[in-house]
Amino acid sequence: MAEIFASKTAEIEEREVINAQISRKLAGECMVLLENDGALPIHTKKVALFGNGARATIKGGTGSGDVNTRNNVNIEQGFQNAGIEVTTTAWLDRQEQNTSAAKAAYVQWMKEEAARKQTSELAVMFDHPYKEPDCEIITINDIDVSETDTAVYVIARNSGEGADRFDEEGDYRLYPHERGNIHLLAEVYDKLIVVLNIGGVMDLSEMRSIAGVNAILLMTQLGNLGGDALLDVLTGKVNPSGKTTDTWAENYMDYPSSAKFSHNESVHDEMYEDGIYVGYRYFDSFGVKPLYCFGYGKSYTDFEIKAGKISVEGNEIQIPVTVKNTGKIYAGKEVVQVYYSAAGGVMEKPYQELAVYQKTKLLAPGETEEIVLKYQAEQMASYSEKEAAWILEKGDYIIRVGNSSASTKVAGVIEVCEDIQTLKAKNLFALDVALNEIHPDAVKLEEKKKEAAGYQAEKVIFDTTAIAQKTVVYQGMRKEYHTDKTEKITMQDILSEKATVEELVAQLLTEELAEFCVGTLRADGGEVVGNASYTVPGAAGDTSSVCKESRGIKNMILADGPAGLRLQPHFKTKKDGTLLPGGEVMGDAYTPFNPNIDEKEVDNYYQYCTAIPIGWALAQSWNTELVEKAGDMVGSEMEQFHVDLWLAPALNIHRNPLCGRNFEYYSEDPYVSGKIAAAMTKGVQKHRGKGTTIKHFAVNNQEDNRYFVNAHVSERALREIYLKGFEIAVREAQPLSIMTSYNLLNGIHTANSHDLIQGMARDEWGFKGVVMTDWFTSQDMPMITGKFKPAYPISASTGCIYAGNDIQMPGCQKNVDDIVEAVKTGKEIDGYKITKADLQFNAANVIRVVARTM
Repeated sequence: MAEIFASKTAEIEEREVINAQISRKLAGECMVLLENDGALPIHTKKVALFGNGARATIKGGTGSGDVNTRNNVNIEQGFQNAGIEVTTTAWLDRQEQNTSAAKAAYVQWMKEEAARKQTSELAVMFDHPYKEPDCEIITINDIDVSETDTAVYVIARNSGEGADRFDEEGDYRLYPHERGNIHLLAEVYDKLIVVLNIGGVMDLSEMRSIAGVNAILLMTQLGNLGGDALLDVLTGKVNPSGKTTDTWAENYMDYPSSAKFSHNESVHDEMYEDGIYVGYRYFDSFGVKPLYCFGYGKSYTDFEIKAGKISVEGNEIQIPVTVKNTGKIYAGKEVVQVYYSAAGGVMEKPYQELAVYQKTKLLAPGETEEIVLKYQAEQMASYSEKEAAWILEKGDYIIRVGNSSASTKVAGVIEVCEDIQTLKAKNLFALDVALNEIHPDAVKLEEKKKEAAGYQAEKVIFDTTAIAQKTVVYQGMRKEYHTDKTEKITMQDILSEKATVEELVAQLLTEELAEFCVGTLRADGGEVVGNASYTVPGAAGDTSSVCKESRGIKNMILADGPAGLRLQPHFKTKKDGTLLPGGEVMGDAYTPFNPNIDEKEVDNYYQYCTAIPIGWALAQSWNTELVEKAGDMVGSEMEQFHVDLWLAPALNIHRNPLCGRNFEYYSEDPYVSGKIAAAMTKGVQKHRGKGTTIKHFAVNNQEDNRYFVNAHVSERALREIYLKGFEIAVREAQPLSIMTSYNLLNGIHTANSHDLIQGMARDEWGFKGVVMTDWFTSQDMPMITGKFKPAYPISASTGCIYAGNDIQMPGCQKNVDDIVEAVKTGKEIDGYKITKADLQFNAANVIRVVARTM
């Protein structure tokens, strides 16, 4: 009988109340004030509230990132809790009826479609996610009865795992009724505030042109108490201090990846022709004016930023900055951002790149704070594919300081007098097809850099001897472990240092080793995805318990994220502890309990977790201390529910705004992504035995056909953009785990990529944890892998072992059988030959991490 850790009472726990308030406080710093002509903060006692997100407020995206909470405060309730009367309940009632009817019709269709295709409701939901209907039309009567001069219109958009968004009305663009409603409200109300309850960038070009839209607030999706957190900002209780972590374009086609992204061209091959020019790196370098630049956000107050004299201490660049709140009414926080324009050399460079940032404390009106921002000169190096090395090319590095990418001033110039090779590596990611990358006009770009600099700032000569070149030592052929010890070695012997992990592994049979490298699910597809744990229902899965009884090596429990723990909120067992079916939930897919259950013969259990702001929102706080607190809170819930590894944070790059999982991810910028992921990991891993799983490694930037899409990316773009965030998280926080992505990278499944997993993560970055696959990566399951006919083969179970991908999740018997056969016979299976030494290496990695969770 499995040990169960959930509560037997349905009553609200004190922990839920406390953590919900923590989440609310976090959310206050995550909102971005895009526009405001003085309409905010509001001081009214009545408000006309409209929009599809007013009652149906979205707390977070769909799929594995969804958190099953007890209750959520919507925006209407937020107004009521703040003591502000909502005078448009009649319109909201009509809108709710509209939404409820649309949702009911979708759920019914989903059930019928699943039955017709003989697949799961979940698979249908992933392929065809629910889309919010257009809003009810606002009438003159709705306006006449509102009795206020202030209107708030909430635009809601959801997205999620398994499908990308579309550049169409009701998704990236406004619905016709939304457009008409906003135009009408802008004409008749003195103050119109638009709130964006969205999970990714959308087209705001038309809205911003409407006269009478007085304020636009990017709320995003904020978890349990989103409505309350929003009102904290709308009423001025909290001064918004968030900044955009993406560039918002005037037009969708302004993004360089748009023409060929996902379903815009081929879902089978994604050509990364934008190279290193992602986000602001593209807009700045190619002279494309955005609607909102990267790092942008307004406040209810004003700030003055003054940079002092730049200095260099060894290899560390130091920029002293003074920040003053020049306003007279509101306290606030400002984000100081430092960018560098790298010297033009053999390699072309973007116009500017973020080097470091820091958020100030809460500054009262007239208050000043002095801070010193620091970063290492190696950060400015570029990767040379020709030299297979990171090189800081000689020339002038222009340092810029400001509060957004478009509002910087030159603070100094660092002159590097000769090329410095900072790290000698080797090329790991050869292209499998020709790639025609875009390039800016090099002459104009250099002129633009120098013109903006004016070279008025003082130049500092960098000491080239301050950087000692490092050379990566890569793993050679793995050697088999052996031991002379005949007494059975247990986990307790490892913990007490009486034996080593290698000695224990040397005693294990091939079958036992294979079991360690595959999760516990053996009912190929018989479980709901993300509900495959035996001991914590609703958790994503368990690692193997093959030696739990014989050697005391426990199985680890893995739970989804990244907006909190996703567990089954209510489950039932027989009196002997046998788990009964029913209660499994993921979005609109729900398995009901047997209505004929005799409640006297069962025990009821409850697991309500806290939903924190989505990853995109947390990153927009630009506050690593705040994010670390969020991780700390998640870690405390992991302790309560006995979860070992949290399958988060997710830090793939926002390459294109239509990626379905951008709500989970942080930014278009790898530095922001890496720093936020590191902070989240530090917070979680403050709790002994608890760890994060950074994902999806790597280039998981397309959800359509995600299991089989082949991402074609240059080595330099991979290292400088798509892998850099993972590198920062590993080097700064050492997460216990990494999860590989579903896709192929230059013709090789990431789950099977030795160069990615061993060469990059372990050899170059020094990763010490365990690597696992995403769910069903190496299992042939058309029911799960989606509606697209694959153009490439499935990931190989043997390939995972070869690559050092230690655990295949959630696992099936064929995974185990293929591994055992390959090792015992020496045969090539699915394109890979593996040895017992390979298998021992993977199993040892698993056992080391298990030891760290005990």
